[in-house]
Amino acid sequence: YCRVDPYGFERPEDFDYVSYEAFFSRYLVVLTRRAIKWSKLLKGNNGIQKSLKVKRYIRKGIPNEHRALVWMIVSGAQANMEQNPGYYHRLLEGEKNDKLVEAIKTDMNRTFPDNVKFRKTADPCLQHTLYNVLVAYGHHNKAVGYCQGMNFIAGYLILITKNEEESFWLLDALIGRILPDYYSPAMMGLKTDQEVLGELVKMKVPAVADLMERHGVMWTLVVSRWFICLFIDILPVETVLRIWDCLFYEGSKIIFRVALTLIKQHQAFILEATNFPDICDKFKELTKGTFVTECHSFMQKIFTEPGSLSMATINKLRETCHEKLLSQG
Repeated sequence: YCRVDPYGFERPEDFDYVSYEAFFSRYLVVLTRRAIKWSKLLKGNNGIQKSLKVKRYIRKGIPNEHRALVWMIVSGAQANMEQNPGYYHRLLEGEKNDKLVEAIKTDMNRTFPDNVKFRKTADPCLQHTLYNVLVAYGHHNKAVGYCQGMNFIAGYLILITKNEEESFWLLDALIGRILPDYYSPAMMGLKTDQEVLGELVKMKVPAVADLMERHGVMWTLVVSRWFICLFIDILPVETVLRIWDCLFYEGSKIIFRVALTLIKQHQAFILEATNFPDICDKFKELTKGTFVTECHSFMQKIFTEPGSLSMATINKLRETCHEKLLSQG
């Protein structure tokens, strides 16, 4: 068995190769079929326009060989890169903020210690690429600078695009447009969205909301990493990439769909918890196992299990939760 997955991540000691192989041989058939359809779509003259067909294709997964290109186009990163030729390299050549550089350097060795491509001994070592992308971004978006969590996101982008400049523009699409204010110093968008999830759970899985309230468990304790890392290191790589396919196209509501599906699917399991530490443990468990590994059926679930979830609903909840947080100071 291969100890290292196709993305360079070492598999854990207790990795279940047998069920993974069983799943992957089925999934490979799906991927092959999708790849043929995508090749046809991308050969078409009008490229990728927003349409129901493209949305359907993206929800069914983008083959890895087309992933970087499709992410670049649907997120608007491609257009931005073309409108700003040479901008990325100018950022790297310009004056640097020492404090920012220091913060980024500190996190280099902490980024994916279980990935062979990010090791100092790797050739090429992706730490250097990662450093460049983060330093450039910190100088491009001074309001955000650098915040822990961004290193993992940029690292994933580099693994998929294998291109420094594209990773920079995709990071900009995520942090600047798709995720509302997650990484600013006050992390107001992140705090707001955790509250929004709490409200959605009240509406869709009330028994779990009651349990959390009874034991005084704050949502931020159990889900903040889901939001900050966009499920990196929480769900299996293939599953994360499938989530990101939709995130780049449909926006931040996808995060709520995933979170609600995980909670709803494991409702009975969560409700077995009888105290505070128990609840926290349950939440760690529900991101493991075949349900999350089988990314294809998992992605079908996120669009059915939580029921309807419009952007209008989310924006309304964001407004009220944001005001509530501001009033709490």
